[in-house]
Formats: sequence, structure tokens, C-alpha cells
Amino acid sequence: MQPTELKFTVDGREFAAQAWGNPEHLPVLALHGWLDNSASFFALAPLLKKVYLVALDMAGHGQSSHRPGTFPYNIWEDVAEIFAIADQLGWNRFALLGHSRGAIIATLAAGTFPQRITHLGLIEGILPEPARSEDSPKQLALSIKASQSQQVKPLTIYSDYASAIAVRERGMFPLSHAAAKALTERGLRKVEQGYQWSTDRRLLIPSSLKLLPEQMAAFIACITCPIALVLAEDGMPKLFPNYVEAVKSYTRVAVTTLPGRHHLHMEPEADKVASVLNPFFQK
Repeated sequence: MQPTELKFTVDGREFAAQAWGNPEHLPVLALHGWLDNSASFFALAPLLKKVYLVALDMAGHGQSSHRPGTFPYNIWEDVAEIFAIADQLGWNRFALLGHSRGAIIATLAAGTFPQRITHLGLIEGILPEPARSEDSPKQLALSIKASQSQQVKPLTIYSDYASAIAVRERGMFPLSHAAAKALTERGLRKVEQGYQWSTDRRLLIPSSLKLLPEQMAAFIACITCPIALVLAEDGMPKLFPNYVEAVKSYTRVAVTTLPGRHHLHMEPEADKVASVLNPFFQK
């Protein structure tokens, strides 16, 4: 199943997306993870039944525009963009599907305008890394310093796609060749000397401030739709030993743990992820 390319304009900036499925079916807006792009859903989307899935290249990722200025990308800024794009699609009510950073943003969005979200499907993400209020001054200082250094740091240039794919395979979250190839082909741009990532390097800057556990709890408490979370055995539960316990404190979240790593929805385990999400979205 080949996706359809879509374009949107929000605040003068262009957003790109890929769409799978029948527009008459359940509308689902899919949000990828940090430094990924809409190709994150290339394996899962064709396996989902009776949904119209629009996977967005989020701001600063893939083929979407970068945000202006020199500031970091704070996750709450994505929420307004999500609903602006849903409005352009003519979606008054729709489902959200998010992976990793995209799952955290989807959770914020579902808590911000709960009356508009019918289902909240999450893969390897719901809560950001725990933060403490007393660390806020240090966090802001860290963000400002990183912003200054990123402005003078040169971008890596690759001679060909194969070199970039090999690097992506060995990233912070290792990927199969097929998964790395999908993300790389969507995420490179041609320059005079070769190829560079199209991703805005300001995404590497730490957030100015981090949401506290109490703040995330407030957003989750406002959500009125069903919530399904898929975790990977070698993903978030292994990275953060207390992650599963923290998630289980939210009794409305239906948690399923599957074999696989952080990007299990892009790997052979995608069919297992689909077996969880298909009955969930069809409720």
C-alpha cells in the first residue's frame, strides 16, 4: 500500500504528511518520535484496518519546515500545530497514534482538547523523563548553553544514502536496515557536497523547562477517550526501570508489553503491534 503525500500550511510554515487507507474510515493522526519522521509508520500503517492514517512530519523533521528563531523545540508547541492540521483535514473528532516523543505530545493534545479525541494509541511513550521543580534553573541554563553551541556546530555531510543509512542503523535506538532506510530516505536533503539530514539541529537542544510528573498527571486526568499503550520489552521498561510502575498508576491506561525494541512498530513485531491496535481503534 503506497501512501499519499499531503501538504499543510500552519503560521506560514509548510508541513508534510503521508496518508494510508480510506478517508471514509476512522481518522487517525500519527506522530513520530524524536529525530524520526512520518516514515516511522511505513510498516504499521498498512496493517491497521478501517482507519485513515495521516502520519505527520512534525515541525523540524522530515520534509516539514523548521520553526523560526534560535529557541529549542518544546513539546507543548506541537499541540497547537496538531489541531491546526486536523482543522485543515476537516476533522472535528479524530484518534491519535504516537510513538515515543510523539506519544508524549499525543497525550498532551488529548488532555488539552479531550472532546476532540476519540482514541489515544501510544507506542513506547506516554510520560516524559521525570523532572523535579528544583532542577528548573539548571535545565534552563543547560538549554541556553546548548543553543549557543548548536549555532556554530557544523552539520555532518554524507557522500551517499548508504553512509547515512548505516549511521541511522547504529543510532541511540538501533534499527534494522529496512527501518533505517525508510527514515533516511524521508529525512535527507541534497546539498552541494552530498547529503545532510533535513532535521532541524535545534531538536538536539534540551527543553527550556521540563514538565513535572504532577503536570503530566493533570493532562492525563483530563483525557476522556480510551488509552492503549504498547511497550517493548527491550524499550522503555529497560531504559527506565520504574517506567512500568509509573504508567500502571494511571489505571485507565491499558498497557500491553510485547517482545522487541523501542521501534518495534517498524520492525517484524509490527504485526503484533497491529494486533493490539486494530481492536482498540475499532471499538
